[in-house]
Amino acid sequence: MTVRDGVGLVVAIVVCFAAAGIGSLATVDAIPTWYATLRRPSWNPPNWVFGPVWSLLYLMMAVAAWQVWRTAGWQGARLALGLFAFQLLLNVGWSVVFFGLHRPGWAFVEIVVLWCAILATLLLFRPISSVAALLLAPYLLWVSFAGALNLAIWRLN
Repeated sequence: MTVRDGVGLVVAIVVCFAAAGIGSLATVDAIPTWYATLRRPSWNPPNWVFGPVWSLLYLMMAVAAWQVWRTAGWQGARLALGLFAFQLLLNVGWSVVFFGLHRPGWAFVEIVVLWCAILATLLLFRPISSVAALLLAPYLLWVSFAGALNLAIWRLN
Protein backbone atom coordinates (compact mmCIF):
# COMPACT_ATOMS: atom_id res chain seq x y z
CA MET A 1 0.00 0.00 0.00
CA THR A 2 1.35 3.41 -0.93
CA VAL A 3 1.26 6.47 1.32
CA ARG A 4 -1.45 7.87 -0.95
CA ASP A 5 -3.53 4.71 -0.47
CA GLY A 6 -3.03 4.86 3.29
CA VAL A 7 -4.09 8.49 3.45
CA GLY A 8 -7.13 7.67 1.31
CA LEU A 9 -8.12 4.88 3.68
CA VAL A 10 -7.77 7.16 6.71
CA VAL A 11 -9.88 9.83 4.98
CA ALA A 12 -12.60 7.29 4.15
CA ILE A 13 -12.65 6.04 7.75
CA VAL A 14 -12.76 9.59 9.16
CA VAL A 15 -15.61 10.58 6.82
CA CYS A 16 -17.70 7.52 7.68
CA PHE A 17 -17.13 7.80 11.41
CA ALA A 18 -17.81 11.55 11.29
CA ALA A 19 -21.21 10.69 9.81
CA ALA A 20 -21.69 8.16 12.61
CA GLY A 21 -20.78 10.79 15.18
CA ILE A 22 -23.17 13.36 13.74
CA GLY A 23 -25.97 10.80 13.68
CA SER A 24 -25.24 9.81 17.26
CA LEU A 25 -25.71 13.42 18.39
CA ALA A 26 -29.40 13.05 17.54
CA THR A 27 -29.56 9.54 18.96
CA VAL A 28 -27.75 9.37 22.27
CA ASP A 29 -30.05 11.61 24.34
CA ALA A 30 -33.23 10.11 22.87
CA ILE A 31 -32.47 6.48 23.74
CA PRO A 32 -32.92 6.69 27.54
CA THR A 33 -35.79 9.18 27.24
CA TRP A 34 -38.08 9.14 24.20
CA TYR A 35 -37.03 5.77 22.72
CA ALA A 36 -37.38 4.05 26.09
CA THR A 37 -41.06 5.03 26.18
CA LEU A 38 -41.92 3.51 22.80
CA ARG A 39 -43.65 0.19 22.33
CA ARG A 40 -41.28 -2.06 20.40
CA PRO A 41 -41.67 -5.49 18.83
CA SER A 42 -40.45 -8.55 20.69
CA TRP A 43 -37.66 -8.99 18.14
CA ASN A 44 -36.14 -5.58 18.87
CA PRO A 45 -32.48 -6.20 19.80
CA PRO A 46 -31.15 -4.86 23.10
CA ASN A 47 -29.82 -1.31 22.81
CA TRP A 48 -26.20 -2.40 23.36
CA VAL A 49 -26.23 -4.35 20.05
CA PHE A 50 -26.57 -1.27 17.86
CA GLY A 51 -23.24 0.39 18.69
CA PRO A 52 -20.97 -2.54 17.79
CA VAL A 53 -23.01 -3.42 14.70
CA TRP A 54 -22.98 0.13 13.38
CA SER A 55 -19.27 0.54 14.16
CA LEU A 56 -18.43 -2.53 12.09
CA LEU A 57 -20.74 -1.42 9.28
CA TYR A 58 -19.21 2.09 9.15
CA LEU A 59 -15.75 0.54 8.96
CA MET A 60 -16.87 -1.77 6.14
CA MET A 61 -18.47 1.17 4.32
CA ALA A 62 -15.23 3.14 4.60
CA VAL A 63 -13.15 0.27 3.24
CA ALA A 64 -15.65 -0.22 0.39
CA ALA A 65 -15.52 3.45 -0.62
CA TRP A 66 -11.73 3.43 -0.33
CA GLN A 67 -11.48 0.32 -2.48
CA VAL A 68 -13.60 1.96 -5.20
CA TRP A 69 -11.52 5.15 -5.04
CA ARG A 70 -8.28 3.16 -5.06
CA THR A 71 -9.40 1.10 -8.08
CA ALA A 72 -11.03 3.76 -10.26
CA GLY A 73 -9.91 7.11 -8.85
CA TRP A 74 -12.15 10.13 -8.41
CA GLN A 75 -12.79 10.50 -12.13
CA GLY A 76 -13.59 6.84 -12.75
CA ALA A 77 -15.83 6.52 -9.71
CA ARG A 78 -17.40 9.98 -9.51
CA LEU A 79 -20.99 8.75 -9.76
CA ALA A 80 -20.45 5.77 -7.45
CA LEU A 81 -18.67 7.83 -4.78
CA GLY A 82 -21.18 10.67 -5.14
CA LEU A 83 -24.01 8.24 -4.51
CA PHE A 84 -22.04 6.79 -1.60
CA ALA A 85 -21.82 10.28 -0.08
CA PHE A 86 -25.55 10.80 -0.67
CA GLN A 87 -26.49 7.57 1.10
CA LEU A 88 -24.18 8.54 3.97
CA LEU A 89 -26.11 11.82 4.32
CA LEU A 90 -29.38 9.88 4.25
CA ASN A 91 -27.99 7.61 6.97
CA VAL A 92 -27.34 10.63 9.20
CA GLY A 93 -30.72 12.05 8.23
CA TRP A 94 -32.53 8.96 9.41
CA SER A 95 -31.10 9.37 12.92
CA VAL A 96 -32.14 13.01 12.97
CA VAL A 97 -35.69 12.27 11.79
CA PHE A 98 -36.28 9.18 13.96
CA PHE A 99 -34.46 10.09 17.17
CA GLY A 100 -34.12 13.87 16.90
CA LEU A 101 -37.56 14.77 15.56
CA HIS A 102 -39.32 11.71 17.05
CA ARG A 103 -41.02 10.98 13.73
CA PRO A 104 -41.02 7.21 13.06
CA GLY A 105 -43.40 7.59 10.09
CA TRP A 106 -41.22 10.13 8.31
CA ALA A 107 -38.16 8.09 9.28
CA PHE A 108 -39.67 5.03 7.62
CA VAL A 109 -40.09 6.93 4.34
CA GLU A 110 -36.52 8.18 4.71
CA ILE A 111 -35.11 4.70 5.39
CA VAL A 112 -36.83 3.36 2.26
CA VAL A 113 -35.03 6.05 0.25
CA LEU A 114 -31.81 5.20 2.11
CA TRP A 115 -32.26 1.50 1.29
CA CYS A 116 -32.67 2.33 -2.41
CA ALA A 117 -29.58 4.55 -2.31
CA ILE A 118 -27.52 1.81 -0.66
CA LEU A 119 -28.65 -0.72 -3.26
CA ALA A 120 -27.83 1.69 -6.09
CA THR A 121 -24.42 2.38 -4.53
CA LEU A 122 -23.73 -1.34 -4.23
CA LEU A 123 -24.70 -1.85 -7.87
CA LEU A 124 -22.42 1.00 -8.98
CA PHE A 125 -19.55 -0.30 -6.84
CA ARG A 126 -19.83 -3.85 -8.22
CA PRO A 127 -18.29 -3.29 -11.69
CA ILE A 128 -15.46 -1.30 -10.11
CA SER A 129 -14.76 -3.64 -7.20
CA SER A 130 -16.71 -6.76 -6.34
CA VAL A 131 -15.04 -6.69 -2.91
CA ALA A 132 -16.45 -3.20 -2.29
CA ALA A 133 -19.91 -4.36 -3.31
CA LEU A 134 -19.67 -7.34 -0.96
CA LEU A 135 -18.57 -5.05 1.87
CA LEU A 136 -21.81 -3.07 1.45
CA ALA A 137 -24.05 -6.16 1.48
CA PRO A 138 -24.20 -6.47 5.31
CA TYR A 139 -25.07 -2.76 5.50
CA LEU A 140 -27.96 -3.28 3.09
CA LEU A 141 -29.15 -6.26 5.13
CA TRP A 142 -28.91 -4.35 8.41
CA VAL A 143 -30.81 -1.38 6.97
CA SER A 144 -33.45 -3.85 5.75
CA PHE A 145 -33.79 -5.05 9.33
CA ALA A 146 -33.72 -1.48 10.66
CA GLY A 147 -36.45 -0.54 8.19
CA ALA A 148 -38.65 -3.41 9.36
CA LEU A 149 -37.99 -2.39 12.96
CA ASN A 150 -38.77 1.25 12.14
CA LEU A 151 -42.06 0.20 10.52
CA ALA A 152 -43.00 -1.97 13.50
CA ILE A 153 -42.26 0.84 15.96
CA TRP A 154 -44.26 3.29 13.88
CA ARG A 155 -47.24 0.93 13.75
CA LEU A 156 -47.08 0.13 17.47
CA ASN A 157 -46.98 3.77 18.47
